[in-house]
Amino acid sequence: MATTPLADRIPVLKQLRQSVGLQRGMLIAGLVLCGLFLLAAAFAPLIAPYGYAQLSSDAGGFAPRQAPSAEHIWGTTIAGYDVFSRVVWGSRTALVVIVVSVAMSIFLGVLIGLVSGYIGGWLDRILVVICDAVYAFPSLLLAIVAAIVISGGRAEFFSGVMATAISITVVFIPQYFRVVRAETVRLKQEAYVEAARVIGTSTWRIMLRHVLRNATRSLPLIFTLNASEAILTIAGLGFLGFGIEPSAAAEWGYDLNRAVEDVTAGRWWTAVFPGLAIVLVVLGITLVGESINDLNDPRLRTRKRTARGREKTR
Repeated sequence: MATTPLADRIPVLKQLRQSVGLQRGMLIAGLVLCGLFLLAAAFAPLIAPYGYAQLSSDAGGFAPRQAPSAEHIWGTTIAGYDVFSRVVWGSRTALVVIVVSVAMSIFLGVLIGLVSGYIGGWLDRILVVICDAVYAFPSLLLAIVAAIVISGGRAEFFSGVMATAISITVVFIPQYFRVVRAETVRLKQEAYVEAARVIGTSTWRIMLRHVLRNATRSLPLIFTLNASEAILTIAGLGFLGFGIEPSAAAEWGYDLNRAVEDVTAGRWWTAVFPGLAIVLVVLGITLVGESINDLNDPRLRTRKRTARGREKTR
């Protein structure tokens, strides 16, 4: 009996083997950017020469707004923080927000969509109306409200992460709900679900064992959109002054807010590097998500196999 190679059982590696040409280049670029982001977050204490709130070293205090030099390779901020250290430590804050918000969104959105699509009736109609209403609110507005309610607008690390995570969760539950509900409505009419129902299998067992696995195959793209939105939302909160306090954690949006005055005065380094970090991380996550989504499309896979066959016959 033939066995599936290990590389084909790992999601990202499987898509990487299937990709060709520009599609492979986009996927590799996205994986490299995401990998650098994860390494920076995991090894921030080893990579960053200073702490995220450190204002002095053995040589003395840090001069504010110092241009890039050997001591501070990306310069210092208006408050005297080392820019390179703040950017590296900020990757850890962004990763925590992504993990918490996306995990909460997936759990609640998939659960509600599964129940709504399988049970149907008045419960389905009520949940559809609620999710459509929630979907109309912008995530940043909900994030500001959540930050004020949870932390009074001045957030420590935990309260700032939770404020952002809750706002992202509330806004993106409808996306998971819509996808899972639509798939569940289709799958519950399949023969294997009907057979499980006939032999007396419980409703929860059918939903969790037979429907859930097949209803969640189209979620990778939404997952990456959630991750990107989580970074942009916490950056927006920080930029507007509702984010995490600089003494509690490094956060790219707060650093951009403090750098606005420097940009007009020609001190570019305080804004360029935090802004570039946001752009590159969001770009990397988006490239991976779009590439995986395209490679999971059967029509695109057929086109790629046809193109490969033509190349081999030449």
